[in-house]
Amino acid sequence: MAISAVFTGLTLSLGLCALHLADSLNGSGDGLKQKAELTGDKIGAGAATEGSSMKCKLQGTARLPAFSLAGDYIIGGVFSIHHYMHTVKHNYATMPEPLRCSGRVNPRELRFSRAMIFAIEEINNSTELLPGIKLGYHIHDSCASVPVAVHVAFQLSNGLDPVFYPIDNCVKSGMVTAIVGESGSTPSISMSRVIGPFNIPLVSHFATCACLSDKQQYPSFFRTIPSDQFQADALAKLVKHFGWTWIGAVRSDSDYGNNGMASFLNAAQKEGICVEYSESFYRTHPHSRIQRVADVIRRSTAMVIVAFAASGDLRILLEELSREPSPPRQWIGSEDWVTNTDLLKFSFCAGAIGFGIQKSDIPGLREFLLDLSPAKVAASPLLTEFWEDAFNCKLGKNVAIDESLCDDTEDIEALQSPYTDTSQLRITNMVYKAVYAIAHAIHNAVCEDTNSTTQCDKFSRIESKHVLTQLKKVNFSQNGYDVSFDANGDPVAKYELVNWQISESGSIEMVTVGHYDASLPAGQEFRINKNLTWVDGGTQVPVSVCSDSCPPGTRKVLQKGKPICCYDCIPCPEGEISNATDSPDCFPCPKEFWPNAERDTCFPKPVEFLSFDEVLGIILAAFSVGGACLAIVTAVVFF
Repeated sequence: MAISAVFTGLTLSLGLCALHLADSLNGSGDGLKQKAELTGDKIGAGAATEGSSMKCKLQGTARLPAFSLAGDYIIGGVFSIHHYMHTVKHNYATMPEPLRCSGRVNPRELRFSRAMIFAIEEINNSTELLPGIKLGYHIHDSCASVPVAVHVAFQLSNGLDPVFYPIDNCVKSGMVTAIVGESGSTPSISMSRVIGPFNIPLVSHFATCACLSDKQQYPSFFRTIPSDQFQADALAKLVKHFGWTWIGAVRSDSDYGNNGMASFLNAAQKEGICVEYSESFYRTHPHSRIQRVADVIRRSTAMVIVAFAASGDLRILLEELSREPSPPRQWIGSEDWVTNTDLLKFSFCAGAIGFGIQKSDIPGLREFLLDLSPAKVAASPLLTEFWEDAFNCKLGKNVAIDESLCDDTEDIEALQSPYTDTSQLRITNMVYKAVYAIAHAIHNAVCEDTNSTTQCDKFSRIESKHVLTQLKKVNFSQNGYDVSFDANGDPVAKYELVNWQISESGSIEMVTVGHYDASLPAGQEFRINKNLTWVDGGTQVPVSVCSDSCPPGTRKVLQKGKPICCYDCIPCPEGEISNATDSPDCFPCPKEFWPNAERDTCFPKPVEFLSFDEVLGIILAAFSVGGACLAIVTAVVFF
């Protein structure tokens, strides 16, 4: 994707107050293509300078935010509220349609965006953090699409002022102080490359790719969720802990899946774990590709599958597997999907284990999420879409014959949806912490604590680079959760070990059975404090090996063309033993010892004495006595 051309054009244009953002994504000339032209106004004789006669005029189609609020300082937000983008066919004769989302609203991502609003409103009502200052927000839906995410990044960097003058420093006009997002690693990478040179901080709640820790490429990127490097190491230790040396691996064909799986495979190799297959897929791939991955899983001999995939991608694969169930498999999951309650409906995944972000509690959030009056829903196209989909009715007067009209009897409190489920607040808390981190950075930049009072200057127009500098220093606690960033913009890695267990009612529920803390000394990071249930609800740890262990008395011989975990067990040759499991070689016994029948130990050779009652003993004794007598007779004769 040729972002560099767009980026270069933006950089030069901003410097001249003449923005010409060419859309080099998909070759479309949609809303991302913005023009700002320098026009000379006729100035009267009283004009002071030539610069005052020039103005920057924003042209093109801007993307309207899903949610917005005016304020003294604006925080941007980008979430994958839809998971698909409408495909546009270009005829190169007319102006293409603006990029727009398609598919259903993701209730979980909608909850993330609403949690950001909740946090900002909570800060605005605070008397300790940013007193007297009102934070605003522009929250956008990226459709989980890179082109839309980049478009939004340009728009948040550029502002939406229709006209502004160079004398007012148009570079700063309308620019957000920081951005929360994106939910995916790939869109976050693209956004970071766009806004990084302008020192606009991007604080992600869900982008975990280890590549984003590179400050040379992503200088303004921060995140409240740990890097996948820690999770990959933890997953490898988990697999080794249960003795699984033969596994299958599937991943999302994205920066999140590819980089995460690469880190895991590297850690697994160090632990002596072998991989039977490693397959990639993506939700937009053709059905034949998804079906091929499912067939590989069905034909495999590995009992354990490690899935480093986004929940939206894995859902497609699990739906394909449910059509023709495979033999029982033990699923090991990454944090993106193993804590997603929407996937608990796949009963054949019961027993799945994986690492998830720590479960948390945000007081007042549930009440805020449920506070959706009909007027508030009708005022937001996104909330309207969610409401109509959740209750299977239509808001408004124009209703088709086969559709029902919403009649205000819908009860959102009784709705079973990831949007209303606040029992597993994990990533939502990452959004909450990201907003508070930005607010603390702004507070440190514009406020001064004198004695027992705090004075904040809301007229101080701080630049985003000041917020970026303060973000590196933030260190606070909110609702009992510590927030700080290391030199790479990463937090301390702490995970919960989550197990999908079958409840008494027969449904699957997520149970925390252990913890992983990367800040603890080596060997103490990982602990399990509850019993686990395994595939199909069993209590016995499943076995997943390519070859059974070779017992003492045999040695391992690698199978030609297969990984080191696949071998044959060959008995030791005559006179040699092996006294350890999975011994690579046999060795001979000392001269005074010989091997036992099992050839797993050496014991001393027994010393046997002849008895005078035996025939051989009598013969040898007779020969000895006769020889002695003959010698005596010979001696007498000579004497």
